[in-house]
Amino acid sequence: MVRGKLVFITGGVRSGKSSFAEHYLMNEQARRNVYVASGVAVDGEMAKRIERHQEDRENYPVKWMTIEQSRHFEQIVSQIQVGDGILWDCVTTWLANELYESNMEEVEKQLYHAIDQLLEKAKVVVIVSNEVLDEPLSTYESVVLYQKWIGQIHQQLVAKADYAFEMEYGISHQWK
Repeated sequence: MVRGKLVFITGGVRSGKSSFAEHYLMNEQARRNVYVASGVAVDGEMAKRIERHQEDRENYPVKWMTIEQSRHFEQIVSQIQVGDGILWDCVTTWLANELYESNMEEVEKQLYHAIDQLLEKAKVVVIVSNEVLDEPLSTYESVVLYQKWIGQIHQQLVAKADYAFEMEYGISHQWK
């Protein structure tokens, strides 16, 4: 069995990372494209952005299967078929949500295990994550700890990835 390709994309809020990831995946010509949405609409603006992304995917020439899942990633892995293209958007939201029931070490293990499971089936897995310091610096110890943890995870994902991109103002920078 051939291991799928891993692509990591990061960028700030409204950097164009999700749209870039969608187009990247469509060019991979996977058997089926699966959009895993980890983001949750916490306000009206976010709800409109989610709705716009869903409408965009409906109008693409390639069909998408969308899975709205903010937790329990093991339920998603069972829906993935051999040769699929996976776009796991907003992995930072998934990580934060999982922390409600577990600790950082366990959540990090779950993340890497989920990625390995996806790579066993999928042709390509594209992971999108927010930049670590996209928001103003905090003096709260728990926030600083969380930002460092996300930074370490990003470093690990870049190390594991076949390709890594950073988005700024709709422009992609390929780092790997």
